[in-house]
Amino acid sequence: MAADRGAPLLEVNDLIVRYGDRTVLDGLSFTVGRGEIFGLLGPNGSGKSTTFSVLTGLLAPAAGRFRFDGADIEPGARSLRARIGVVFQKPSLDKSLSGRENLMLAARLHGVPRADRRARVAALLELAELADRADEPVKKLSGGMARRLELARSLVHEPILVVMDEPTSGLDERSFQRTWDRLERLRRERGLSILVSTHRPEEAARCDRIALIDDGKLVACDTPEALRTSVSGDLVTLVGADAEALAALVRERFGVEARVIDNAVSLRCDEGHALIPRIVEALPAGRLKAVHLERPGLAEVFLARTGRTLDDEGRPAAPLDRATP
Repeated sequence: MAADRGAPLLEVNDLIVRYGDRTVLDGLSFTVGRGEIFGLLGPNGSGKSTTFSVLTGLLAPAAGRFRFDGADIEPGARSLRARIGVVFQKPSLDKSLSGRENLMLAARLHGVPRADRRARVAALLELAELADRADEPVKKLSGGMARRLELARSLVHEPILVVMDEPTSGLDERSFQRTWDRLERLRRERGLSILVSTHRPEEAARCDRIALIDDGKLVACDTPEALRTSVSGDLVTLVGADAEALAALVRERFGVEARVIDNAVSLRCDEGHALIPRIVEALPAGRLKAVHLERPGLAEVFLARTGRTLDDEGRPAAPLDRATP
């Protein structure tokens, strides 16, 4: 189901949060469309979780205007909580209870009619693919299973918006893919709107639109593809035995700024297909183990826009300079 680009479901305008003299959110504004998966992408400390806390009523802002489903509303208002589901970053299930008991408890707290509870909980256990483990204590479930159960719990009162803070943090690749397949199915089948905060570019890429947030400010907001195409040049990755020495050699011979990331050399240039043969020819045989050429991803977009990396927790990082071979 495509997102409705009409009137937004959620509007956040000029959100300001201060801790003492420090401004944590500085005039942040964004909208979430009906049936849209919207992401807040930024490093830890950029203000994503603070935004989450305001929207869920855990933190009072210094200023800001909010509209939900066409009406002005206060963050954390009972009428808002009744229509949104929440998945916290840290596990919040009762580990001594079973999955079924956690969902039944949530149904009672949300005022789900007694006559509907068992059937609704059973359907959510099926959605989470946990029907066969429903009566085991949560402490016996894997991290991926527990995360699926948290998502199921957020849906117990049939909300129209789910707010998720770092929903796949700590999950392996298989659990990540299964979680996002499930989210996209919910959007497609139920028209559910989803707001995700994340520092993972591969997670943000699954969203319809993304707001890049840095130091409490909105840096850019657009579709993943539009953001990627806004950064020119190619991303070249060189893998060799001594990444630091390889990066130094590339800088010296080709005048290209190269950085070592995860034991590989990364550089950005206008025409990677032309630069790569020159690098290969200049190096002794066997010096390179692999060479990759790709368009900049969302991590590179964030770096280009802010001068910071998504894992820097707000620390400045030297941007990758472009070079023309």
